[in-house]
Amino acid sequence: MKFTLSWLRDHLDTKATVDEIAEALTDIGLEVEGVENPEETLGAFRICRVIEAVQHPNADRLRVCRVEVRSAPDAAPEEVQVVCGAPNARTGLVGVFAPVGTHIPGTGVDLKPGVIRGVESNGMLCSERELMISDDHDGIIELPEDAPIGARFIDYAGLNDPVIEIAITPNRPDALGVRGIARDLAARGLGVLKPLSVEPVAGAFESPIGVTIAPELKDKGCPIFAGRVIRGVRNGPSPEWLQRRLKAIGLRPISALVDITNFFTYDVNRPLHVFDADKVRGDLRIHPASGGETILALDEKTYTLAPGMMVISDDRGPESIAGVMGGEETGVTEETVNVFLESAYWDPITIAETGRALRINSDARYRFERGIDPAFTLDGLELATRMVLELCGGEASEVVVDGAIPDTTRRYRFDPDRVRTLVGMDIPEGEQRRILAALGFVFDGEYAIPPSWRPDIQGEADLVEEVARIASLSRLEGAPLPRPTPGVARPVLTLLQRREQRARRTAAALGYNEAVTYSFIDKEAAAAFGGGTDATRIENPISSEMTHLRPDLLPGLLQAAARNQARGFNDLALFEVGPAFSGGEPGEEEVQIAGLLVGATGPRDPFHERRNVDVFDAKADAEAILEAIGAPARTQILRDAPDWWHPGRSGRIALGPKNILAVFGELHPRLVERFDLRGPVVAFTVFPERIPAPKRKLSTRPALSRSDFQTVERDFAFVVDAGVEALAIVNAARGADKELIEEVRVFDVFEGPKAASQLGEGRKSVAITVRLQPRDRTLTEKEIEAVSGRIVEKVRKATGGELRG
Repeated sequence: MKFTLSWLRDHLDTKATVDEIAEALTDIGLEVEGVENPEETLGAFRICRVIEAVQHPNADRLRVCRVEVRSAPDAAPEEVQVVCGAPNARTGLVGVFAPVGTHIPGTGVDLKPGVIRGVESNGMLCSERELMISDDHDGIIELPEDAPIGARFIDYAGLNDPVIEIAITPNRPDALGVRGIARDLAARGLGVLKPLSVEPVAGAFESPIGVTIAPELKDKGCPIFAGRVIRGVRNGPSPEWLQRRLKAIGLRPISALVDITNFFTYDVNRPLHVFDADKVRGDLRIHPASGGETILALDEKTYTLAPGMMVISDDRGPESIAGVMGGEETGVTEETVNVFLESAYWDPITIAETGRALRINSDARYRFERGIDPAFTLDGLELATRMVLELCGGEASEVVVDGAIPDTTRRYRFDPDRVRTLVGMDIPEGEQRRILAALGFVFDGEYAIPPSWRPDIQGEADLVEEVARIASLSRLEGAPLPRPTPGVARPVLTLLQRREQRARRTAAALGYNEAVTYSFIDKEAAAAFGGGTDATRIENPISSEMTHLRPDLLPGLLQAAARNQARGFNDLALFEVGPAFSGGEPGEEEVQIAGLLVGATGPRDPFHERRNVDVFDAKADAEAILEAIGAPARTQILRDAPDWWHPGRSGRIALGPKNILAVFGELHPRLVERFDLRGPVVAFTVFPERIPAPKRKLSTRPALSRSDFQTVERDFAFVVDAGVEALAIVNAARGADKELIEEVRVFDVFEGPKAASQLGEGRKSVAITVRLQPRDRTLTEKEIEAVSGRIVEKVRKATGGELRG
């Protein structure tokens, strides 16, 4: 929404500067997007007189001019020399002078003293194109001889009218008119809103064109339609002040009649339309389209109407798309002498649906679909009629009306204390009432009645918002909320939130970078991870790549990794914490902590420490995160990971067959290929909600427990079948004495052809070290041997292994 300062002052009696107005507009919610102030670009240009213009001694097309300039009309005259190439430069000419140091907007040049063909030149005599006020560059500007020498050109020419552009939110249709903006500024205290006088124009004859609204539209689509014929008009160019005002806001002047309707659209937010009455056949009917009708609109495009779209028709057919755009057949031209001027109120939803379906963007549609003031329908018609008679002449008929102004009256309880409780501002009740009254609200006891031009006011909270924004939310001071109980506040984070926090810190410490991906993925990616069903399908997806809720965090991380590799980042470590969805109902989601490693462990170095990531990297990182978020130290490693994991290089960390805490391993090669990734890809997924809550809630870590007695380590080498897992040996050895055995580790595996030749076909050797830590006494050799015997027996029963000789 654009308007000029002078236009605003037509409605607002104010002495505020442009900067003060711009600051106030943003503060009350009408954000200023830009200010075009001619004073900043053209303020240095002043009116001058050419004392003498003689031929340049060294150039046929140049003249050397002695120019009289002044810093102000009443200042002492000064004389400067300017070399000018304009064909109309002559002695006695009154023009526009730019002194040295001035920025010329039309050329982008900053003037400097110069020497042109051996003659000094200090300044410039300007053309309209150089000032960017027109495209005329045939000569320098010529002014009347009585123009005041030394006066600023923008003041003399009436160009000193700043243009302000503001952003309008959809809930503020009243601010789509200059008067609505002036009303807000007056309520803020930046001036006084001038009264708007509406004097009805008496009809001199009955309107030869009647209007009727189809019964099915009167309740909603078009409650009221009014108009009148004005005969004997002259549709020439509009006056200079109107053209200048429309040009300033980016509109092209067309003709007086069209410019008048555009003026009222922006002045008081009242879109209007004029028909050439001589082209209208019979009366005008407002009715829903049957479907299939066509109309040539004013944008010279033909539109096919769908059933239900509102149209204005005469006996010949559709002549206007109601509330959106008029028709070319009945549009006014320079030859128009009789017009029908209409003013109506259209249902916002119907107009929005029609405009979107036909893909028409017009000023009328923009305003009607947001909701204009229905009570101003007839007043707008009278104001426009009077301006048509003043600018175009003619004689007006009586007004013809069908329908009635819809009743938008509603009332809401006004509670002055709500401003304090909702916003936290202490504003006296008298000031609150003054603000609402200035905005057009009417009080009926303890109730406030919104004005008809504010369809956005729908409750008591909206009254509070109006008071707060006009009083200025910048006055709001932060204040701490009172504590519900005295003393130190109790922790507010849940157990799951604390686990998520610790997981993030641990993953970052391990070298991962956190990613945040969409919860929506495409069906194929969801299906690859066990999802993609109708239960997780999005009803209104924002794109074809976001049709389903994600069943796992890994698809988003794989897509992020692929995008990074496509840009040259081949080695990646990414993690994410977020929900994954097994269905679309409440409770069918679970928080996951997922990590992804791609490529190598680090950059190349002279010590050859770089290697490809493998399943054990993912396992170690998953175990580190589990430890950080409080998982039990003793867990089981199980096979049979889901299908998207490598069948032989993956596993599950569990407390039992039914309580899986994490999954880790290499991703399936087909999945890696589908996501177009290069290099080894390993990952893990941790399920923090499945970890049992601690039995004791401690705010600190438990005390470190160390034994004063000597530890004992014993090594065992077992010969087992090649298919026996090392973990089975470790778990069996650990179960020999849970109190004494502190740690069991594998330190050697002997397998392959050489092992087969020594140990037998299909056999291997696994060596473990067992660490014993007594708590109450030093172990004797007999006790150590007893534990060793139990270890050997446990491993034999679990795996069939025997001690290697």
